[in-house]
Amino acid sequence: MLTSDFDFDLPQEAIALRPAEPRDSAKLLVVRPSAKPELEDHIVRDLPSLLSSGDLLVVNDTKVIPARLMGARERNGVSVDIEATLLKRLSPERWQALAKPAKRLHIGDRIRFGHESRVCLLGALDATVEEKGEAGEITLRFDFHGAVLDDAIEALGHIPLPPYIASKRGDDERDRSDYQTMFAAHEGSVAAPTAGLHFTDRLLAKLAEAGVGLQKLTLHVGAGTFLPVKTDDLASHKMHSEYGVISPETATAINEARAKGGRIIAVGTTALRLLESAAGESGEVKPYAAETGIFIKPGYRFRVVDAMLTNFHLPRSTLFMLVSAFAGLDRMKQAYAHAIANGYRFYSYGDGCLLFPETPARV
Repeated sequence: MLTSDFDFDLPQEAIALRPAEPRDSAKLLVVRPSAKPELEDHIVRDLPSLLSSGDLLVVNDTKVIPARLMGARERNGVSVDIEATLLKRLSPERWQALAKPAKRLHIGDRIRFGHESRVCLLGALDATVEEKGEAGEITLRFDFHGAVLDDAIEALGHIPLPPYIASKRGDDERDRSDYQTMFAAHEGSVAAPTAGLHFTDRLLAKLAEAGVGLQKLTLHVGAGTFLPVKTDDLASHKMHSEYGVISPETATAINEARAKGGRIIAVGTTALRLLESAAGESGEVKPYAAETGIFIKPGYRFRVVDAMLTNFHLPRSTLFMLVSAFAGLDRMKQAYAHAIANGYRFYSYGDGCLLFPETPARV
């Protein structure tokens, strides 16, 4: 298939710049494979009536870190502003990062992040460029390490809002809570698992009353989730990898729910990707603690996920390819056209959709 097969037009005014308030008041488009009508307009708090007793929601409990650092490189009396987005921790004091403008950096350069009176007694956070790649990626060795470095990043960092929001407004203190799910527990993401943003304590209580279970896994979302597909042919695209964990207890709970006839509902593309990475041919989920670079596109045979809750995604993106693999490309284009015509809000802070598969994982 071609990347252009997954293109569609989206008005700029459909892009949400703030989440719905309260979170479970967001619109919810239900997309069924054969029911009439196939497209149903709901709100997120209707979710308990759309699921069944014995179903199991699986959410991603990763936590977004304030991964965007603003600093300056000083060399030979010349200062250049540098923005670094932390991607992956390599050691207590070393991080892999994306730098802009990377072409102004050399190995051995020193970058000073922050300003006076915000970090410890030094008033700044310094790092050395240890390595440099060809696509803007660098390795930074910070002067601080461990918990002290974590505190410095928390104090100086900015929430890494997606480009389609950041291009329209700067981040603020509200984003520190808005761009975090209620499940967030394990730090490591530079993007939120945004389907989880729709949940509230009230909604969880109603789901529990309806007999719907909840389990958590962890997939740390990398900046690659925002990277465009640059190849014309999908077969040539190399997927970014992300680290995920499914505990033995969670794997057992998922397998037991399936054995009793309950449906597994992935909350977000991140949860779905990790579940499918950990599933055997029979759909049994095994404990998992590794990187996954799974690229789900039309033609993929789903093993474990029976339905998914997700937001509306970018055209030509791997995420739109994933939902098209799950619910069918033509059906998803119809669903997105319906959403645009009916005032749904798109992307990270936008509304949601509940998708049922074109080809069930179980027959």
